[in-house]
Amino acid sequence: MEDVLEVYQRPYDPRRPLVCVDETSKVLHTTPRGQLPLAPGQSIREDYEYERQGVANLFMAVAPLCGWRKVRVTARRTKHDFAEFLRTLAEEDFPEAEVIVLVMDNLNTHNPGALYETFPPEVARRLVKRFEWHYTPEHGSWLNIAECELSVLAKQCLQRRIPDQETLVPEIAAWELRLNQTGVKVDWQFTIDQARIKLKRLYPVVKGQDPT
Repeated sequence: MEDVLEVYQRPYDPRRPLVCVDETSKVLHTTPRGQLPLAPGQSIREDYEYERQGVANLFMAVAPLCGWRKVRVTARRTKHDFAEFLRTLAEEDFPEAEVIVLVMDNLNTHNPGALYETFPPEVARRLVKRFEWHYTPEHGSWLNIAECELSVLAKQCLQRRIPDQETLVPEIAAWELRLNQTGVKVDWQFTIDQARIKLKRLYPVVKGQDPT
């Protein structure tokens, strides 16, 4: 926890941008009986009956200090999908960065091994060296700013039935473009000092140490 909080206190450095990564899924549904026509001042009116059309995976990357985020929709959530997402971050989104400071949870696919299982060794090694790896602790996913952004995406874009991936992709792209154009940044306030006070129950008590 303290490692991640220390990373969040670093000043912005374009040579070492902070990027938080997380992922979620979106269940796709159709409405066989359709919807009623929209009218001013009314929400969408649709039949309760729906048909499930599978699940899409969403990778989220957010650079909180420069107001940038990216969402990639994939059919699956494999090591290869994750590795390709990291490759685009390194080679397409931040090609001029010396090192990308990466924060993510410790899911079994979120490790340098995913790059070696996807790309030739020389490519994987080059990509591994482009990242500075930091992990949130177990049960500490709330420390990941990308998880906060996924919550915003869900509320602003995904709280409705979406029938297929072809519809989902442009909807998410429009959300991403709007937020990136406005440059919405994240001002993280929770510090290490605050953690040691509010979460002191999580810290081990050293023998002979006064717990107060």
